[in-house]
Amino acid sequence: MSDSDWTDAIVGERMAVDQQFSSEVRDSPFSNQEWGLIMTAAEFDIADADDPENARIVPATTKVAGIMPEVEKMSKGMGAPGSAAGGDGGDDDGVFSSVKKRLGIGGGDDGADRLEDAEALLERYAETLQAHLQEKGRWEQVRIAYQE
Repeated sequence: MSDSDWTDAIVGERMAVDQQFSSEVRDSPFSNQEWGLIMTAAEFDIADADDPENARIVPATTKVAGIMPEVEKMSKGMGAPGSAAGGDGGDDDGVFSSVKKRLGIGGGDDGADRLEDAEALLERYAETLQAHLQEKGRWEQVRIAYQE
C-alpha cells in the first residue's frame, strides 16, 4: 500500500477527528484557516509500524516549514495581535523590538515559535487520530496496511 493509500482508507475517520479536534485548534495560536493550510502540508507516517506495542502515528512536518510564510501572511492579514493590522503598537514598539532582537534579548524568533506550535499541534492531532482509530477498532488494520 502506498503512503497515500493507507491515509485514503481512513478519510472518514480523519473527518471525525477533525470535528473532535476543532476545540484544540480554537485554543491554539492558529485560526481555522491557518490550521487548514498547515494540514495541507502535513503528512502522516506510522513509526515502528512492525511493532504492535510501539507503533504510533507521527506527523511528517518537513513541508510545513515551507508554508509557514503563507500562514504568517494570513495571520497578519486578519489583524492578529502584534501585527500592523492589529493596530495597538506604534513605531516605538517596532524600534524597541528590533533593538532587543539585535541584542539577543526578548523577542525571540516568532517564525520558529509558530513552526514549533504547528508541529506540536500536529503531534496532538496524530495522537488524537490514533486514539480514535484504536477506539473504533481500526488501528491494527491501519498499522498492517501501512506496512504493505
